[in-house]
Amino acid sequence: MDWLDWLLLVARVAVVFFALLILVMLVIWMERKVIADMQTRLGPMRAGPRGVLITLADGIKLFFKEGITPTLADRPVYLVAPVIAMLPAFLAFAVIPFGTGVVLFGREVPFQIADLSIGILWILAMSSLMVYAIVLAGWSSGSNYPLLGSVRSSAQMISYEVGMALAIVAVVMYSDALRMSEIVASQDRIWNVIPQFPAFVIYLIAGLAETNRPPFDLPEAESELVAGYHTEYSGIKFAMFYLGEYLNTVTVAAVATTLWLGGWRGPAPDVLPWLWPLLWFLLKVLVIVYVYIWIRATLPRIRYDRLMAFGWKVLIPFGLLWVMLTGAIVVLPDEFGRDTVITAFAIGFGALVVISLVWPLIAPRAAEEGPVP
Repeated sequence: MDWLDWLLLVARVAVVFFALLILVMLVIWMERKVIADMQTRLGPMRAGPRGVLITLADGIKLFFKEGITPTLADRPVYLVAPVIAMLPAFLAFAVIPFGTGVVLFGREVPFQIADLSIGILWILAMSSLMVYAIVLAGWSSGSNYPLLGSVRSSAQMISYEVGMALAIVAVVMYSDALRMSEIVASQDRIWNVIPQFPAFVIYLIAGLAETNRPPFDLPEAESELVAGYHTEYSGIKFAMFYLGEYLNTVTVAAVATTLWLGGWRGPAPDVLPWLWPLLWFLLKVLVIVYVYIWIRATLPRIRYDRLMAFGWKVLIPFGLLWVMLTGAIVVLPDEFGRDTVITAFAIGFGALVVISLVWPLIAPRAAEEGPVP
């Protein structure tokens, strides 16, 4: 790589960084407007056209707001925790391809910062780092409520990372690739969301819990913990936690788009061929974010014990089962033939459908035949 290649790489990093910041601003405004519309309200209307600059106004206010450091806080850890909250989402986005690329100064410039051969493992590693920021923030604040919120969040994030990893493992097995660009290339005929729809659902649910989004926002339960792990943060430090959460949400949506929804693939006219893949990628990401907003406006917060029970007793066992089924789908056709495997799976699926239809008719009778209290 010569100096021009390094310059183009730095330019790509800067463009992605500022594009993510702008996208987060729009996502926050979109969330407030969509929820307001679902609740028959107007939402923000004053800052900019239809309130589109409200997030910028909030950011400026928080930047100039006085920051208060608790007396009992561990100051170095207390100050570095908000920075750690932002970094994993930026770093995870580095391996996501969001377009085909362009040619500048005779060089091919891909719309991807780094096409690592272990892109999936990189994303899993970066997503697991988010828990460090939350634990360090709660521990260093010198208060009981942030500490309880950080411990609760660490248990929640670790448990749901297992389910998320199982969903991603199923896609890796089906696509036979770890590189993100190769997974997008493998979806040229059919998107993975069709053959891997159960893994897609598992990932979306685990992504909600991983990003502490409602109805899984137990680390920030105002009725129990005031505000959770960032109770003692104010000003720009609180804004960095807020920004990190929405950055993580956008990254989770971008990973789902890449692994299940074909990435940047979509109809592309001959005019400006580099622009249409970028727009398709952005549209798919916004659709997933809209689904997350819809869930926030619809479902109430669930109890913490039920949240953990759902993760360990439902999501992880189902993820393990789907990984085994995916392995069978990938390996068995080579051993027994495609027609035999399809027939066996059709029979098994039909048996499950019959059992699911008959079971509700049998279960009430068994309850009625029991002893009367």
